Amino acid sequence: MTGSTRSSDGLDDRRKRLLFRCWHRGMREVDLILGRFADAEIGSLTDSELIDLESLIEVPDPDLYAALSGGAPLAPEYRTALFNRIKSFRTSGQGA
Repeated sequence: MTGSTRSSDGLDDRRKRLLFRCWHRGMREVDLILGRFADAEIGSLTDSELIDLESLIEVPDPDLYAALSGGAPLAPEYRTALFNRIKSFRTSGQGA
């Protein structure tokens, strides 16, 4: 799979923007991890989780990918419950 399988129909503007940004980061591996997670979860994220996702997508791709793949720790301010969910999502076989 190389792109979103979820329509943005029915999402508010904030969620639409986040869904797009999760699929269009620059590093394909990170696009696949965050994009698949967003496809599956964007509609049910709380306001607090949306804030965490907005912050997390500002992390440079190499740093984020290293943290998600277990190659390097992520800065403490980004190690949230949402980051752990994304990491679990990836290792469960649903993410890249």
